[in-house]
Amino acid sequence: MTIKVAAPLSVVDHRRDIAGLKYVYPVVSRRAGGVSIGINLNPNNACNWRCVYCQVPDLVRGSGPTIDLALLASELDQMLNQIVTGDFMQTAVPVEARRLNDIAFSGNGEPTTSPQFLEAIELVAAAQQRFDLALKTVLITNGSQLDKAFVQEGLRRLAQIRGEVWFKLDRAPVDGFEFVNQIALKRAQVERRLAMSAQCCPTWIQTCMFATDGQLPSEAELVAYVDFLAEQMAAGVNLAGVLLYGLARPSLQTEANRLSAAPTDWMQALAERIRAIGLEVKLST
Repeated sequence: MTIKVAAPLSVVDHRRDIAGLKYVYPVVSRRAGGVSIGINLNPNNACNWRCVYCQVPDLVRGSGPTIDLALLASELDQMLNQIVTGDFMQTAVPVEARRLNDIAFSGNGEPTTSPQFLEAIELVAAAQQRFDLALKTVLITNGSQLDKAFVQEGLRRLAQIRGEVWFKLDRAPVDGFEFVNQIALKRAQVERRLAMSAQCCPTWIQTCMFATDGQLPSEAELVAYVDFLAEQMAAGVNLAGVLLYGLARPSLQTEANRLSAAPTDWMQALAERIRAIGLEVKLST
């Protein structure tokens, strides 16, 4: 089967159905700096959070459904075969991005809510072995399921296949409601889950910054965010660094018209503040 994308890939188009598959989709990723093969364990558009900047259409609250593991394995093989031995890169990818960078559990909701999260990681490991690849495998997560043993086991398995976690932390966690992620959080929960993630697998903080109603995050919010990172480091949490990014694609949530991109120089200044506490920062504006 030849996979045909609906349009040439670009950093502003991350449609999950762009290749006509149910679980597997290719993207050109700003943060990856090349082609990332996405795995969508939430084709029902269900997530236990509802981030105001989320680009998922018709997002609903919920968990990942039961996955057809055989179909997922078949789709991943099809995609890898066309990228590794076919003309996918030449026909669907801009010249500057023709590099296969990683396989990423991302998709249309929180991947770790899938009851088959661990099995899906094993499928990725097996596929890489079949194609003689040593790609990085990324889990993009809000960290909410890190108290569960099978999720911890999945992260430890991820670490064995050159994996890393991108742990969502958009603002310093405070007890109570968080506007950005539309979720009630407890700071101690986030601290515990972040420490567990870093213990199981190399972990990056993933942070999206933007203006709301024309107002950028306040100085107090920035101080709280940087201080939180510093406190985790002081407590012995081994963080790989921070993936700091802004709005590249429009939100599909009800708050969309209230959000706007932060200026590049503002983002660069924040990156320097984070570097000053000893963390590597990869900035995508």
